[in-house]
Amino acid sequence: MEASVFFIVPDILLTYLALKDPRRATKACLWALVGALVGGTAMFCWGNYNLKGAEGFLTEIPAIDKQLLKKVEGQIENDGVKATFYGPITGRPYKIYSVYAGAKGISFPSFLLVSIPARLLRFILLTWITWWVASKLLAKLQVRSRTLILSGIWIAFYGWYFSVM
Repeated sequence: MEASVFFIVPDILLTYLALKDPRRATKACLWALVGALVGGTAMFCWGNYNLKGAEGFLTEIPAIDKQLLKKVEGQIENDGVKATFYGPITGRPYKIYSVYAGAKGISFPSFLLVSIPARLLRFILLTWITWWVASKLLAKLQVRSRTLILSGIWIAFYGWYFSVM
């Protein structure tokens, strides 16, 4: 849902799962990728079919405004499909890249192929880093304490993100 409508990233659930079971969390990363590809496909098609409607929808989502849409549109125009990699680095939603990739005539197979590492890399990295920190640096803490720390990190992140974006 985060690749289309929802504005909270699946990384929250993935990192929570990593606190308890890194194998299960890694499998969940693959399911999150599937969901991202389905949502990205829907947004790609919407951008291709009705850009103005998709843009209007996107601006109704928290932390997305017309200025952000213009930035992503410019990235797609300048860098083509490889601009999809900028989203995870810059905190710009994948759904926007999906819409403009469809609207700007990026080939769908290229978009899908680039989306796989662009989405999966962040999911896996955050999951494995969380597991490593929890199992190595916070190993003496109970799971409940680690969960509270992780919750605090995500609350702080979203506080920062919504104030900046």
